[in-house]
Amino acid sequence: MTEYKKPLPAPNLDSQAFWNGCKKHELLIPRCRNCGDYHFYPRFFCPKCLSTNLEWVKVSGRGKVYTFTIIERGGMAAFEKEVPYVLALLQLEEGVLMMSNIIGPELDKIEIGTDVEVVFDDVTDEITLPKFKLARK
Repeated sequence: MTEYKKPLPAPNLDSQAFWNGCKKHELLIPRCRNCGDYHFYPRFFCPKCLSTNLEWVKVSGRGKVYTFTIIERGGMAAFEKEVPYVLALLQLEEGVLMMSNIIGPELDKIEIGTDVEVVFDDVTDEITLPKFKLARK
């Protein structure tokens, strides 16, 4: 595997299960066992009812573009070869919002409401990043 030069996430107690799932190419989101609410970003309590009775659930990995921007200039040298790239806020079928990249050759077809699905990018031996592509119809 080539050396990855971009910033990497730093998993912690709240997010380790999420990153473990990504490594297995599974998108896991915390869900409250008390009120049933899904939430993202990972944290140790439910933001709706404040319960700590949570479980990690494998979700569909499908959603829609909530909003997006096309990055034309890489702010760091490590991103210069990637431009243009899409940074998007995505609403998963389960209701949570997640920020990620949309990858693929059809970036000009992206608009708010476009269907997307998760893909996984094994960037190091330890870290796999969830990214999204346009969903097949």
